Amino acid sequence: MTVLDARALNRATLARQLLLDRADLPVLDAVAHLGGLQAQEPQEPFVGLWSRLRAFDPAVLSDLLTGRSVVRTHLMRRTVHLVTADDALAWRARHDAMLRQRVLGVYRGELAGVDLDELAAAGRAVMADGEPRSMSELARALADRWPKPGPRPLGEILVAALIPMVQLPPRGLWRTRAGVRNAPLSSWLGREIAPPAPGGSDPVGQDLVRRYLAAFGPAASADLRAWCGLAGLPAAITAVREELVTFRDERGRELLDLPDAPRPDPETPAPARFLPAFDNAILGYHDRGRIIDDAHRGLSVAGARVVLVDGRVAATWTVEADTVLVTPLYRLSRADRTDVAEQGRELAAFLSDGDSDRVRIAASS
Repeated sequence: MTVLDARALNRATLARQLLLDRADLPVLDAVAHLGGLQAQEPQEPFVGLWSRLRAFDPAVLSDLLTGRSVVRTHLMRRTVHLVTADDALAWRARHDAMLRQRVLGVYRGELAGVDLDELAAAGRAVMADGEPRSMSELARALADRWPKPGPRPLGEILVAALIPMVQLPPRGLWRTRAGVRNAPLSSWLGREIAPPAPGGSDPVGQDLVRRYLAAFGPAASADLRAWCGLAGLPAAITAVREELVTFRDERGRELLDLPDAPRPDPETPAPARFLPAFDNAILGYHDRGRIIDDAHRGLSVAGARVVLVDGRVAATWTVEADTVLVTPLYRLSRADRTDVAEQGRELAAFLSDGDSDRVRIAASS
């Protein structure tokens, strides 16, 4: 079985993630291809798409949100993701049990003795008036009936697990600061959520396997689980295995992939790329060694924005006074600093609507 080293996996990841060459895809198609973008920080998906698409216009993504073609909702890993409306409706029921388990993992003691189905029905009854609500407003509406858990656990289980919700615009619009107002997913989209498949079949799980490999492969089953948070996908993998090809990584793990998906030459040049906080190009794997060194792994869960150099995390970045500030994690070559500076100037112009192209790269450690 062919062994793929970290560099080969890196170039495959960059190609699938649209980070090796910027793509000409429409924004909606890019969101679908990526299986959504993590979006707990509302402005971060704009940078993620700017790094992946040629001539990305942030107004297009805002229009897709207000036009209800994409939504912000709790989904993979119980985190807020920006996904297409079609994927949200198709995937949500498959994530229900995981979402409940993850909230209960935090608030099991507070929610002990609460009949969750009864709570869900009461929450849906409150939301039936069509008024969007914050998490705390929904929790307060039910606090008299369930006083023991407290507003935070009650709100979390309702909004992140029991009732499929979307975070309504203006939350998540370009350059807009707005609090979270929730509405039921099906009422916002005017379409019902796809019910679980009958008879123990799992077409959604099989679709998730294929979609994940298209955007993240080659990858191990543990990587798939790390991306979506779902434990029950071995049967789905078994069902589609004949469609797949297999490799090994340097640790001996079996890697699955779609036969015709891109696996570029490991020596393919990789330009500098600026990634937003919590980008799935990093978080979408259990073994993140293909893109980030173990010594820097903590950055990926701490919300640091990172810069890829030669395809790997090599720096962090922030913005201050319309200036992109880059802090290298190790010494960069002159050519790499030039590449980072050029991309940084373009990012500064994007974020400032052309008012600034300032970038400052700190001295290498």
